[in-house]
Amino acid sequence: MLLLIDGHNLIGQMPDIDLADPHDEAKLVLRLRRYRAHTGHRITVVFDGGIPAGWSANLSTGGVEVVFAGERKTADAVIVGRIRRHRDPRSVVVVSTDRAVAEAARRRGARVIPATAFARELTQLGSAPEPEVGDEDLD
Repeated sequence: MLLLIDGHNLIGQMPDIDLADPHDEAKLVLRLRRYRAHTGHRITVVFDGGIPAGWSANLSTGGVEVVFAGERKTADAVIVGRIRRHRDPRSVVVVSTDRAVAEAARRRGARVIPATAFARELTQLGSAPEPEVGDEDLD
């Protein structure tokens, strides 16, 4: 199973991560790494923005692939494109509260989990102390 996550959408639902925090993406990725270690699910998280666009070598570790949409695309467009190109969309679970993304996912047979529900799951799992965000986790 692949979790395909709308990153900023999820951060907006997290009670302890703020979109205004300059390290919000790194904090979410640390949480997702812990989730991956606990569940074994493959995870791709897509964020709006980012220069350069594409795969982030700095953040893509611990079984979590991190992708930035760049200036000319949105995370939603990247997610929908990945769903359309996936060989087995029924093995994909999309985490987003965006209606257009959810509809596109369902049309291809992917399952959708609202970001609000997934945020609760991450928060419940996160009862252990969070690792500190260091400079090596940023960028």
